[in-house]
Amino acid sequence: MFHHFHPYEPFFKEDTKRVIIGTLPPPRFCTKEFKENDVDFCYGSQDGLLWKCLDEIFSLNLIYNQSKEATNMRKEFLIKNQIGICDIVDSCKREKIDASDLGMSEVNLRDILAYIKRYKQIETLVFTGGNSKNGPEYFLRQILKKQNIKLKEVSNKIPKIHEFEYDNRVIKTISLTSPSNAANRSIGANEYYKKRKQEDKSYSTFTFRVEQYKEVFTEF
Repeated sequence: MFHHFHPYEPFFKEDTKRVIIGTLPPPRFCTKEFKENDVDFCYGSQDGLLWKCLDEIFSLNLIYNQSKEATNMRKEFLIKNQIGICDIVDSCKREKIDASDLGMSEVNLRDILAYIKRYKQIETLVFTGGNSKNGPEYFLRQILKKQNIKLKEVSNKIPKIHEFEYDNRVIKTISLTSPSNAANRSIGANEYYKKRKQEDKSYSTFTFRVEQYKEVFTEF
């Protein structure tokens, strides 16, 4: 069994308002066996689309390599926009060495509620995926259930929005379409995507994400 651990500490500042929450980076980030255009930071996989979408939305001109400069560019963006990152999985075991959420077993979770309590400005949790098994929203629901905290639906349109009460605050959750290319199949089945694709053949799954992420990350 492969011991898959999260190689990065949660990224918070005292004024953090929104927190991006996923599961784990690919296993190669544990062993530092990077691909050429990987970045040594959260969501740094060259195959992932989170930073590429944010790069497009905010015209960040990011670089994609393992340099300190590449990492610092991302940290500066997060700080400027009061965004934190705290993936919900601390470690797990895997029989197959890949990045599949479904392949995780013996999962150890981070104490998300403790971070919310510690950082009083947090208002919104942004999940990089929906409520599929072993996804970030799935695990948060487990944590809330143990504390008898109800997650209330606010909107069932994509991206789905919920909220819960904790520490005398209302915390909103937003479930983005995953930045992983594995989500392209589900995007392709989306009625809105199919309609846009018929209207504009150049419309892509990347454009679909950019539109969605822009709505979420520029609304504050």
